[in-house]
Amino acid sequence: MSIKNALQPIFTILPEVPRPRRPVSLKEKLFWSALVVIVYLIMCEVPLYGIPYGRGGFEELFFFRIILASRKGTLAELGIGPIVTSGIILELLVGSKILELDLSKPEDRSFFTGAQKLLAIIFAAVEALAFILGGSYGYLSPNVAAIVFTQLLFASIAVILMDEMIQKGWGIGSGVNLFIAAGIAQQVFWQVFSPVGPFDGLPLGVVPALSVALLNATSTGNWEILLTVISRRGLPDLIGLISMIAFFVLIIYMENMQVEVGVSLAKYRGLKAKIPFKFLYVSIIPLIFASILYTDIYMFSQIIWSRFNRDNSNEWLNLLAKFEIKDGRIVPLPGCLVYYITPPRGIESLINDPIHVALYALITIGFCMLFGMLWVELTGMDPKSQAEQLVSAGMQIRGFRLSSRIIANLLRKYIPILTVLSSIIVAIISVLGDILGVIGSGIGILLLAGILVQYQGIIAQERALEAYPLLRKLLKS
Repeated sequence: MSIKNALQPIFTILPEVPRPRRPVSLKEKLFWSALVVIVYLIMCEVPLYGIPYGRGGFEELFFFRIILASRKGTLAELGIGPIVTSGIILELLVGSKILELDLSKPEDRSFFTGAQKLLAIIFAAVEALAFILGGSYGYLSPNVAAIVFTQLLFASIAVILMDEMIQKGWGIGSGVNLFIAAGIAQQVFWQVFSPVGPFDGLPLGVVPALSVALLNATSTGNWEILLTVISRRGLPDLIGLISMIAFFVLIIYMENMQVEVGVSLAKYRGLKAKIPFKFLYVSIIPLIFASILYTDIYMFSQIIWSRFNRDNSNEWLNLLAKFEIKDGRIVPLPGCLVYYITPPRGIESLINDPIHVALYALITIGFCMLFGMLWVELTGMDPKSQAEQLVSAGMQIRGFRLSSRIIANLLRKYIPILTVLSSIIVAIISVLGDILGVIGSGIGILLLAGILVQYQGIIAQERALEAYPLLRKLLKS
């Protein structure tokens, strides 16, 4: 019996969201998308039953939580981690031909979707156990551990179904992107405008802190308090706000940069046209994959440390992870892999430990390049696949006959360079953002800007399809 036949009965019992039986208008899609985001944000505020309120997860995973759209100690603890991890594994299996699937066939696409959902549920269970066994919530009795595990598992299943609902046409884009964007936007809003505090004698948010500092300075004549707002260790500051705005504008600009390749349409007597390729060819996908990998390494290394090396006496395990408990948090120590894949925090980190920053930057750039090249090969964005698509659309290089080989040779001058260059650029922007203390983190602003640009295009397309119904028929044909 093949693996397809063995898994099909399991797929039938998995929860599923039906596809809409009629075309869903843009207003309806916006409504359902907004409803899903609201539900997810509520999940981010509902604490897990059975653990002390405020007992978080891995605080050192703060930057990774932005990518995972997760919130410590809540129903959204696992975020989109299981969905993304299952997708990465299946893409690798299909791309390496270990799992023989032709995604152009409806039955194979259906199997891929079912396998991804099943694998996501399995990963949700594994990650829930990792948080519990790794001591994220302290010691839990077997009964309480079972209750916490059940909450995490069913909350993850709800997230999987909400993502499926959006992707099946009830909403816009994907649930994963919506959750990430909403989480980052919420974090940015809170760090800019939060009035809670005081921290260092000032509110948490940059704007309230600046207002209080200006009032104090004008009333007392002591302008030194403004220096606190400009740079605050571990807290949102003016440098982070200005850097966030500058990075956001830069990323939006780069997302809209294109490299155009001239072609002609064979069906229309050589009508000239240009095929645009984004300058950030792989967008932020490599950075997401690298961050997910860092998160998984961090979580499972903490389990190993808590079970087998809590006193940091095993030299071999110390190469993977060494931790210490500091202010109730588990913090990685220098000299281990986990420490060097933990993002730097602010300019002080560069001053205090430049080796950490340098190694983190090199590791991140290396992984982004690797994942960028893999992503291009596995998703049909390589020169050969792109050339075959252009030929099937009746396009050819001006002055040459209609041939996928000729087009592929031309695209090899552009696509590999764009792949490597865009992977390096997003990695550098992310690292610089973390060093400068960008509000929302460098990774977060990259994700938010990229997702907003993507949704701008999707909404513009949806409006065009509603205004000109003939376009929808042409696209389906």
